[in-house]
Amino acid sequence: MPSATRALLIANVAVFLLQSTGGGFLEEWFALWPLGHGFQVWQLVSYGFLHGGIAHIFFNMFALYMFGGDIERLFGSRYFLTYYFVCVVSAAIFQLLVTGWIGGAPAGPTIGASGAVYGLLLAFGMYFPRRMVMLIFPPIPMQARTFVILFGALELVFGVTGTADGVAHFAHLGGMAGGWLVIQYRRRGFPFRRR
Repeated sequence: MPSATRALLIANVAVFLLQSTGGGFLEEWFALWPLGHGFQVWQLVSYGFLHGGIAHIFFNMFALYMFGGDIERLFGSRYFLTYYFVCVVSAAIFQLLVTGWIGGAPAGPTIGASGAVYGLLLAFGMYFPRRMVMLIFPPIPMQARTFVILFGALELVFGVTGTADGVAHFAHLGGMAGGWLVIQYRRRGFPFRRR
């Protein structure tokens, strides 16, 4: 496993273990709170290391393990970390903008590396489109590009309809959007001129 992917896995698990014994202190200061309701700028990154239970961190770290290594080998460790954290921040910004636009009572905080994971899924689908991946539930094999399109479409539908309340669907989409921008920059430079 490449070094940056391994370091991210260790950091996420270490923070989760600390979070499990912290009595809510880490969530209070480092989760992503809505604008005007406890938001601090460092939360744009720190929320990505907190998780809401064993299943949450397991699936995020499993996806990081499955897809992160190939993307890191392709990008190199430094660019991979840049990509990962751009996805984390873009997911946070997207989540804040959408929840602020919807209005109403402030939602609770957002936590988890899912925005970055969705960015990694996007990169994997774009760079390895024909590679076969397997859904866990149900176990259906499909090409990576189909997998990414399916997950992106489901997140959009779930976000718009409010299905699976308590899941930050727009953060997932924001992570994909940030990843797409970084990939376009990597391929074409800024402002994405043709080569």
